[in-house]
Amino acid sequence: MGARSGRGAMRAERPGAAAPGEGVTPPRPAAGEGVRLLLGRDHRLTAIARTANGLLRWVQRRPDGPDWDGPELIATPPLTGLSVTQGADGFVHFAGRRVSGPGGAVAVVQAVQYQTGRPLTQWRSTGNPHKDPERARSVTDPGIAVSAAGLVHVFLVRAGGGVMMRQEAANGQWRSWHALKGQLAQGDLAAVASVSGRIELLVPDTRGRAMRWQQAEPDGEMVRCPNIPVAPGAGTLVGLETAPDRVTYYWADPATGGVLAHRPGEWVIPLGGGPVDGRIAALRVALDGYDCTVLAHRTVEGDVMLAACATENEAGGLWWAPTGERSAGPPALARDAYGRVVMATLGDEGGLRIAVQSGEPGLVMGPSLRV
Repeated sequence: MGARSGRGAMRAERPGAAAPGEGVTPPRPAAGEGVRLLLGRDHRLTAIARTANGLLRWVQRRPDGPDWDGPELIATPPLTGLSVTQGADGFVHFAGRRVSGPGGAVAVVQAVQYQTGRPLTQWRSTGNPHKDPERARSVTDPGIAVSAAGLVHVFLVRAGGGVMMRQEAANGQWRSWHALKGQLAQGDLAAVASVSGRIELLVPDTRGRAMRWQQAEPDGEMVRCPNIPVAPGAGTLVGLETAPDRVTYYWADPATGGVLAHRPGEWVIPLGGGPVDGRIAALRVALDGYDCTVLAHRTVEGDVMLAACATENEAGGLWWAPTGERSAGPPALARDAYGRVVMATLGDEGGLRIAVQSGEPGLVMGPSLRV
């Protein structure tokens, strides 16, 4: 299944649209992180981008309208990176690596947004697996996943290349840091929570392979699975549940820059479309009544590419189409209240652009609007 975009109109501005922040230039988003796009329980979309000064947040005013509020600048601790995920209850969870205090003390901090457009909770520390300050500074930016019960799981790579997990308990307290069986890990990890509530984790190592863990039951122990002989390009890895408790991973090949797909137990599938710069966006959605997967990424020149295929049938055909859009960071994909594909990108000045799937057959994106 191919994807097409309204290329002739992708740069069109909405008539009468005000500049972001009512004429105030927002802080520049963090390099390489791009934007996140999430659908709340009230059926409104939220876009979030990290800056050196905090989080920029844009909020859709109505599920059926093109108008957005923002950007609003939300204060955060000094973070080196940010992971964002959404639980089945619609709550949006944030986790980051905080550097603060004399000597640059490092800790993992997390916060929650319970409702669309509402304030975040306080940023609370979940600590650091190392007590020694120098070793503590070596931990990577964390990954985060939320089980079906709403319990947060935080993952990171510690000094020496070991993988650590800290898990929220049912009473809201945090269990101690727990070492997973693995060595020589690198920081580019992908954590995915399935609909059943089980969490799966994939972490590349320095030997050209990826280590994998999966929970035998929701909120249970992480069980080590066989390694996968793949070496994802740094910052490109993403996982998507494409069947019950089965995750498909997408990443860029560090040698060619092209996109690759893999499901544990199957062959690696080359998808072309490179070279890729930054995180790949993946979304499972119904197109013309068929279960499909939509992919988007930013090229090294800043152009945004889009593709679609039947879910778990990447080998059957996938064609990348230029959207005509440029982005300062990786794009984001989400479904809106009506099941349409929505793509978010960031302009060089930090402004948000939104493109929504048109009513034409297949995957045809309408013109993007600056909000």
